[in-house]
Amino acid sequence: MRQRVFVYGTLLRGEVNHHLLAQAEFLGSHRTAACFSLYLLRAYPGAVRGGTTAIQGEVYGVDHAGLRRLDRLEDYPALYDRRLLATPYGRAWIYLFRGSVRDRPLIPGGDWRSFAADPDSIRAAGVRRARDPKTRGSRLGDAGRATVGSPLDPEPVRSSA
Repeated sequence: MRQRVFVYGTLLRGEVNHHLLAQAEFLGSHRTAACFSLYLLRAYPGAVRGGTTAIQGEVYGVDHAGLRRLDRLEDYPALYDRRLLATPYGRAWIYLFRGSVRDRPLIPGGDWRSFAADPDSIRAAGVRRARDPKTRGSRLGDAGRATVGSPLDPEPVRSSA
């Protein structure tokens, strides 16, 4: 049975973990209702309910095995929770961060891709250099291999939806 998932971070096309959606069907782009906050956690974002930001992302159709792969990446249900979200393609799962966002910076505008691509942002430059340790040994080639941590974030790096 196919299910839909809304992704907004490192699973987006062109991002470090998009290879996990290689077998998924791209349904289209979507911007959520303005009821979330999007935070920079390390080198990945985390969405939480209860804000005033619309999050930009993409919707994919995934099979059961694909959803299990995403659950493992997101450490569901420990670190992220899954909730259903209305999209133009039908209801889709969104991964919501369960941890503390205290002292975490907001990602303005709810658009991870724009945030990470901003050439004037020192923080975004660190995000672009950091890779998820789970991508080691994947078929991404040297450009996709993990370089755990960055000058801005000495902790190991995880990834998010």
